[in-house]
Amino acid sequence: MADRSGRPVRTGPERIRKLAQAALNADVTVEQVDTILEGLSETLEDLNNSTGNLDATLARFNDTISRIDELAPRLIAVVERLEGIVTRVERIVDLGESVISPLTATDHAIRGVLDRLRRGAGLS
Repeated sequence: MADRSGRPVRTGPERIRKLAQAALNADVTVEQVDTILEGLSETLEDLNNSTGNLDATLARFNDTISRIDELAPRLIAVVERLEGIVTRVERIVDLGESVISPLTATDHAIRGVLDRLRRGAGLS
């Protein structure tokens, strides 16, 4: 048996009061744990709903990415066709500039001659 020397001996009513207080403390603790568990349960339900929504959002995002992947080759083909068109337009512009260049030089030469003739004739 344990040595109880130096400790006061409790009487029956003291023991009952001590046990009753311990029971009340345990009851309060159980109520606190129940409250925490209820809040945790609500939080887990909200989290479950959020996870479900996230799953749906990710599925839509995945569908969108798949569609973009399907569109990419067609978009590349459109860009290549546009580049071909731009190349042809540049050739046409270069050809137009080549055709107009002698005409512009001739125009400047004729205007220069006409200006000299006017000045010489005193018309300007």
